Amino acid sequence: MPKSLVIVESPAKASTINKILGKNFIVASSMGHIMDLPKSKMGIDIEKDFTPEYIMIPGKKKIVDALKKEAADVDSIFLATDPDREGEAISWHLANLLSKKKKIYRIAFHEITKTAIEAAISKPGKIDMNMVDAQQTRRTLDRLVGYSISPLLWRKVGRGLSAGRVQSVAVRLVVDRENEIRVFIPEEYWDIEAELKKKDVGNSKFIAKLDKIEDKKIDLKDQSNSMSLVAELEKEKFIVEKVEKKEKRKYAQPPFITSKLQQEAFYKLRFQAVKTMKVAQQLYEGLPIGSEGNVGLITYMRTDAVKLSKESQDFAKSYILEKYGPEFVPNTPNVYKSKKSAQEAHEAIRPALPLREPSSIQEFLTVDQYKLYTLIWNRFISSQMTPAVFNVVSVVIRAGRCIFKANGSQKVFQGFSVVYEENEEEKEEEKILPSLEAGEILDLLKLDPSQHFTKPPPRYSDASLVKALEEDGIGRPSTYAPIIQTIIARNYVKRKEGYFCPSDLGMVVTDLLIKSFPKILDMEFTAKMEEELDEIEEGRQKSAEVLKRFYAPFEKDMEHAKLNMRKVKGEAVKTSDICETCGKPMVIKWGRLGRFLSCSDFPNCRFAKAISTGVKCPEPNCEGTLVERRSKGGRHFYGCSKYPNCHHISRRLPSQDGEDSAALEGEDA
Repeated sequence: MPKSLVIVESPAKASTINKILGKNFIVASSMGHIMDLPKSKMGIDIEKDFTPEYIMIPGKKKIVDALKKEAADVDSIFLATDPDREGEAISWHLANLLSKKKKIYRIAFHEITKTAIEAAISKPGKIDMNMVDAQQTRRTLDRLVGYSISPLLWRKVGRGLSAGRVQSVAVRLVVDRENEIRVFIPEEYWDIEAELKKKDVGNSKFIAKLDKIEDKKIDLKDQSNSMSLVAELEKEKFIVEKVEKKEKRKYAQPPFITSKLQQEAFYKLRFQAVKTMKVAQQLYEGLPIGSEGNVGLITYMRTDAVKLSKESQDFAKSYILEKYGPEFVPNTPNVYKSKKSAQEAHEAIRPALPLREPSSIQEFLTVDQYKLYTLIWNRFISSQMTPAVFNVVSVVIRAGRCIFKANGSQKVFQGFSVVYEENEEEKEEEKILPSLEAGEILDLLKLDPSQHFTKPPPRYSDASLVKALEEDGIGRPSTYAPIIQTIIARNYVKRKEGYFCPSDLGMVVTDLLIKSFPKILDMEFTAKMEEELDEIEEGRQKSAEVLKRFYAPFEKDMEHAKLNMRKVKGEAVKTSDICETCGKPMVIKWGRLGRFLSCSDFPNCRFAKAISTGVKCPEPNCEGTLVERRSKGGRHFYGCSKYPNCHHISRRLPSQDGEDSAALEGEDA
């Protein structure tokens, strides 16, 4: 029987598939993309309908030669790259490079299991050129923006800077949030809680919260009014006005899509988005599970669809029946609706079939792999379970002109929550109230007024930034993690105790881009571009037409920006610092890493250094101050200005928490 060649992207995936297909198939890896646009120039022929100029990626010739050699000795070739636009483009490039005399098929599957692989091989298809066009259009758009705006930033701000179509919008989100925080003015407000109990019943205390004053929502702004109201309430009778009892059902969440997996992995496991996707890729491509060899453990992890196969629902039902009992299985399987733009050919992220309980494979996984697999397992199983049931009681209590409210909640059936615990902020807190009836008078034990201040919106975390990108329609499942990775690597955004804040460079570049390229930095415009890419994939738009509509106004903005964009690079702000080399005054300038101190006699004197934070170095007998620095890995840290004489480094400034920060250990500082 003639052999067939199957080509995938990664060696791990190749190893898993090779074990499944056996001796009549050769499984090889392309190691990702083999063709791309050249780095040395734009590589887009704008005059010829934006035709891209593809070249072989440097270093890939040996891989391509090896694939051609394997292809020469087989009867047919199956291109089995990932089932998304990037995978389709890789398959297209491979098909163009390999022998035209061979039968070349495209196969796609969403889990690397024997059933899925054999089904794909038995019904091969062909390359979807609409998907290829959509990927190519995105690549072209990004190249047009990046290779046009980046040189402009070199001239206007600092050499080595770069801009990205989608990444710049993500930076804007972080910058806008920081601006909201900076201008935020806290407002004082007061709450009043009443500790009450039933008359003549010992263990019946509960808390009710002031809700309305004269049928208007509470609006206490200061201590004086609050204490005056407390004095008034101490003289009033607290009478139960209304008691409402009802049953509340809380339904399970859908199985994971990419964005929700990244969010939950951050909240529950404290994984950054990039780490989540790296570990998920390992679980998808396959890991050695004892005598079984390499096994794919989850379905494809880049998806925005929540649908599940009937087979997976049947497996889940059998597992739930056996493990938890019939009361935990719904009468009909739970079905969830994907958002409008979701690719319905995909499934949600779930354990691959047959199901493997996390504990049964724990010994074969790393700690991170086990944690993420367990999270995916629990979410999938819970999605096919009955709702949790609560008895909810709402009590309205009148005290003179004021209305207090108390709510009680008691879980009477665990349902899906026996498997999947929600985030703390989403969790239904149990609080049992005593049995109360309308008309009864309660004993007031005490009134507790409390002062509060409104808080600014929080900085974005990995989870909340991914959520914002998804809600605003910026990017797609495969792009969220790379967007975050890129904006940090470019020094536009930095992590501060787990949350994102813009660097000085990010702030100034964003301001320049908003003024010169308002459309590129506009959320709605970027989201509309994503929709148009989806329409190209669906065959409802033509690539060249989309690119022409984009490029004409963009070209005008470019010409205007070349003449009118503020030249930050040429600005120099005088300081009282003196150059350590020549003794002349130092000035603040801008560069690709942000602001820095430079000798005013540049280029005759090239002395430069980072700007001091003004915080004294905590090392004994050191007269230096702490300056912000950046490691090769992109991490920000604080180092002593007297380096190399003083080697102090820390993650945070001592003044931020009142004590010395712990020195960095094991970091690439």
